[in-house]
Amino acid sequence: MHQIALIDYGMGNLHSMAKALEKVAPNSHIRITDEAETVRAADRVVFPGVGAMAACMQALQERDLIPAIQEAARNKPMLGVCLGMQALFDESEEGGGVAGLGLIPGRVRRFTFDEAARLKIPHMGWNEIQASGTHPLWSGIQTPWFYFVHSFYCQPDETAHGAAYCDYGQRFCAAVAHENLVAVQFHPEKSQTSGLRLLANFVAWNGESKHSPAA
Repeated sequence: MHQIALIDYGMGNLHSMAKALEKVAPNSHIRITDEAETVRAADRVVFPGVGAMAACMQALQERDLIPAIQEAARNKPMLGVCLGMQALFDESEEGGGVAGLGLIPGRVRRFTFDEAARLKIPHMGWNEIQASGTHPLWSGIQTPWFYFVHSFYCQPDETAHGAAYCDYGQRFCAAVAHENLVAVQFHPEKSQTSGLRLLANFVAWNGESKHSPAA
């Protein structure tokens, strides 16, 4: 039986994510936890989140979760979601600049549109993604529409880390992949059939089949 640690640092819709994971992985033990040792002991880790980057990093530090997350991102299958994706980067420009976990080189930037664009911030609702290259995360997903809620987007330094892109006034990175680490800007737990399939793919993924970037 797999043990999946769902990280609780006070800033995520844990109930919805836990229910989605239980549905796609009925033989796994889903543990909502704010304890570093439980994260270290798990076979897989899900790092969710909503809200502000500065508060996220402070909450992780207060719970002594930062070293455990950094270790997990290097040695077991790990999935970041929404703010959990943004926190993986070096820095966010939110609030004048907030340091992230430094696991994916790059920055998190705020959407900025002129009035002529008539686009609202945050980017909220359903949108289509385009996978960049191949990754087991996308296996069997027929209609790649997912649910987004975010005002900031990730900009990886290396194009090879971009696993999917989306358009909202501009093309932005909707997913990243590096070794045994994957992360998505959208909310799979709110994305119905496609989201459940993505979570099932993550649970089945051994962390060894790597992302092959588009040529």
